[in-house]
Amino acid sequence: MKKKKGLGRGLSALFGDEKNENKQKTKNIAPNTKALIGDLTRNPYQPRQIFNKEKLQELANSVKKNGVIQPIAVRKDKSNKGKYQIVAGERRWLAAQMAGLHEIPIVILELDDNESLEVAIVENIQRDDLNPIEEAKAYERLHKDFEYDHEKIARFMSKSRSHVSNTLRLLTLPADVKGMMEEGLITAGQARPLVGVPNASAIAEEIVSKKLSARSVEYLIREKKGPQKVGQTRVDANVLEEQRQMEENLGMKVDIINKKNNSGRLTINYTNLEQFQLISKLLKQR
Repeated sequence: MKKKKGLGRGLSALFGDEKNENKQKTKNIAPNTKALIGDLTRNPYQPRQIFNKEKLQELANSVKKNGVIQPIAVRKDKSNKGKYQIVAGERRWLAAQMAGLHEIPIVILELDDNESLEVAIVENIQRDDLNPIEEAKAYERLHKDFEYDHEKIARFMSKSRSHVSNTLRLLTLPADVKGMMEEGLITAGQARPLVGVPNASAIAEEIVSKKLSARSVEYLIREKKGPQKVGQTRVDANVLEEQRQMEENLGMKVDIINKKNNSGRLTINYTNLEQFQLISKLLKQR
């Protein structure tokens, strides 16, 4: 069984980051040329599935005016002679089509499947953030197709191991909740507490309708489950809403602890002197 190659060569070949790899790049990159739009196909390893229509139209307008300045990185399509598979630059390719171009500049790389996946993931995550589900699916592809464990993915992507593991857990959420993340209705921080919760879909809808913060979601989940430890109090949904509104108006993190007898504690967390002065001014007003 052929041992899988370690990744790394693809990016240095594409972006020329390593000065000591000039000889290697000569072998792996063909001179810039042009290709017909129709001769390019999508990269099956492309993690991005959803493209922002407004941003894509803005890029198309720029391409129509100035042309495609940066070549599309491609590799030869093994199954279609004379065709090319996009490695990086699919947004530019789509924008060129919208702009009505017939040809597009390309740079041909010699990359295997591992390296093609590497470049596609890094180009998207570092240049134009993926949504949490696309990021999770990219990590899953590295794990399943190329046998990367969480630690190796973390090193490769310059992320913490906990970030990788928590991101992958998002894939266990119901399809409608994942759809909300893909549409940008809820963030990974808001969705993460829903992992393993039976009524995750209903709670996700509540998050959207009430615009709950990630911290408020954690309290809400705890409130739904009921007290789990001795002395742990339930959190009222009305208190969570008050907390959300305070955070929205102040632009600062707010914690409200309300006890059964309606006594409790209100904490406002500031991060700089300006925020402290604002709180001080508001509290001193008569």
